[in-house]
Amino acid sequence: MPSPSSNQPLLQATPGKRIALPVRVEPKVFFANERTFLSWLNFTVLLGTLGIGLLNFGDRVGRISAGVFTFVAMVVMIYALATFHWRADRIRKRLPGPYDDRFGPTVLCVFILAAILINFGLKFSDHPK
Repeated sequence: MPSPSSNQPLLQATPGKRIALPVRVEPKVFFANERTFLSWLNFTVLLGTLGIGLLNFGDRVGRISAGVFTFVAMVVMIYALATFHWRADRIRKRLPGPYDDRFGPTVLCVFILAAILINFGLKFSDHPK
């Protein structure tokens, strides 16, 4: 069903045809978007759990690393929510794709690598000689 805010007509003629056919968006498209969002949130919960574990059972370096991992988890949560709403809006308005995310996973890997390098750097620089 089209939403009231949609500016796309319910019936659209296929290029080269004179008969207008209803534009149909399969329900699996909406569910795939939601499933992707939940997958990202699952990952951020695991990353936040790692941060809480470091916070509770770590020393000074562990607390700093916990802050970095928690920050990364929160940034990824906000990014996942923004991407979910962006895709849902485009699907609801029946705008043409692609809906794939080319930069998000790469940026996430860079953030996690930076957090791990910070953790190792702090641990080895704080180690008594």
